[in-house]
Amino acid sequence: MAGCRLRFSMSAFVALGKAIVDWNIRRLCLPIASFAILSLTGCASVSLEGGDPVETWPSDPVEPVNRFVFSINELVDDLALEPASEIYRNLPDGVQRGVHNIFDNAAYPDTVVNQFLQGKVELGVRDTARFMVNSTAGIGGFFDVATGMGLERHQEDFGQTLAVWGFGQGAFVNLPGFGPSTVRDSSGLAISPWLDVSTYVGGFPYTLVLKLVDQRATYADAIRLRDEIALDRYSYTRDAYLQRRDYLVRDQGP
Repeated sequence: MAGCRLRFSMSAFVALGKAIVDWNIRRLCLPIASFAILSLTGCASVSLEGGDPVETWPSDPVEPVNRFVFSINELVDDLALEPASEIYRNLPDGVQRGVHNIFDNAAYPDTVVNQFLQGKVELGVRDTARFMVNSTAGIGGFFDVATGMGLERHQEDFGQTLAVWGFGQGAFVNLPGFGPSTVRDSSGLAISPWLDVSTYVGGFPYTLVLKLVDQRATYADAIRLRDEIALDRYSYTRDAYLQRRDYLVRDQGP
């Protein structure tokens, strides 16, 4: 019984750690990159095709608390993640790209499942094929063979699924260790990690650390750009996150 409890606790800890990786990087750095480009071109509003700009961002009712959490997360990044990622970037580009592809492919079942949950059956089938092709012919995802075959990459998660089902996004929150989120999006913390194949691969915590460093290195330039052009890093990051999520919900972003 004690052994079962220990194994369950370790599994939960692995899932929690993987959630930190996915939420801090995929939902923070990608928005920053997108928002940086939009800011430089003077186009930072969200609009429906053929319609007027639509502002759907939630309120920030606990902004002082969110700012405090943001400062702690940034401190951890400055002291640990950024230095480690700079060392990692000295590896050959092909190696970095391959490692990144492996982690991206391992997390792809999350997209597959949510395609079906949103009723996108055809895309769900295509994304299943993409995952299988890259997992086999791509040697565990090291090589992205599927894209060359016309099986393009998509990104879906449970937060987007809830939006499709009609749930509002709720208030903006900045979670310790997890970064920016909303009440709706935070639901993915309980689901997405269990759909990631690497959750069940041995080697924790080493694979977890490697994934975190790899993701931080991938978006290092975007984060550096934010630091250079943002007058207020907190509000910039918040707005970038919210805009990116809105684009994804509307299927306007990659």
